[in-house]
Amino acid sequence: MQNSYSESYKSAGVDVTSGYRSVELIKKHVERTKVPGFLEGIGGFGGLFALPKTGDSEPVLVSGTDGVGTKLKIAMLMDKHNTIGIDCVAMCVNDIICAGAKPLFFLDYIAMGKNLPKKVEQIVSGVAEGCVQAGCALVGGETAEHPGMMPDDEYDIAGFSVGIVEKSRIPDKNNVKKGDAVIALFSNGVHSNGFSLTRKVFGIDTNAKMLDKHYIELGRTLGEELLIPTKIYVKPVLELLNKIPVRSICHITGGGFYENIPRAFSENIGAVIQREKIETPAIFSLIAEAGNISERDMFNTYNMGVGMCVITAPENAGETVRILQPFGEKAAIIGEIREGFSGVKII
Repeated sequence: MQNSYSESYKSAGVDVTSGYRSVELIKKHVERTKVPGFLEGIGGFGGLFALPKTGDSEPVLVSGTDGVGTKLKIAMLMDKHNTIGIDCVAMCVNDIICAGAKPLFFLDYIAMGKNLPKKVEQIVSGVAEGCVQAGCALVGGETAEHPGMMPDDEYDIAGFSVGIVEKSRIPDKNNVKKGDAVIALFSNGVHSNGFSLTRKVFGIDTNAKMLDKHYIELGRTLGEELLIPTKIYVKPVLELLNKIPVRSICHITGGGFYENIPRAFSENIGAVIQREKIETPAIFSLIAEAGNISERDMFNTYNMGVGMCVITAPENAGETVRILQPFGEKAAIIGEIREGFSGVKII
């Protein structure tokens, strides 16, 4: 690659040597993510991964893709890029774990106005950390320089993950029935949803100094709070699936409670959620107050303190909470499944 250089291409805004430098800088981060099945180092044309010999009779591959959304704006304004990759991994692996799938590998795509190798390294260090937390390999990715399409200092990131599960072990929402318990795995904040509204209510786009404002309720600045990475629930949920017959799982992302929880059961039943059982971080009260947002709209936009829900038979509910605790997960029974309506009621 030493001979791969184009003065003409560089004059158009693309420096291919920066791309090569970025690859060299991120290799040490990729090394951290190696798991059994990883076959090829970064830099080739494709990431190779050998399917594990699990002895399963009907292994199913489960895939998911997502980005980070406008949380990226906060990272750019604060010039802090080493955690946003965790969010990208989380948004993908937290989805595929809802199908009971163990994540195998992850790929990322970073588009930048200008390829700045040190910034790429920061971003990918977060991706690698997310992969370590999820127990999957970072097998490859792409960094693209887009001069003229975005400012030099801006970027976007998206990711893609593949996991595996035995077909008979995939949670089936049609098995959810009246009386089943809804158990919350609590979040650590806003995660990666609702940032367009959050930026608006705090006036961040017109006054970036708001990110430096310290809130007693938070114990940190607004910017530090908003950049807390999305929790990755893979390892505790996999442990739970190995020990408890889980009926269904849902990831609370964009659309909050009202969109995501109904995806975990059939249309002829509903979930009644007890508001008092939910531990809601202070950031949500600040958002609601700053934007004069109704509680229903808050629950329809944000996770409100619940990153994931698990539905089990009522006799397994207490054991479910106990299994999650050694992983440092705050978990609680927050509701139950009832008949006579569809969707979600928060009381």
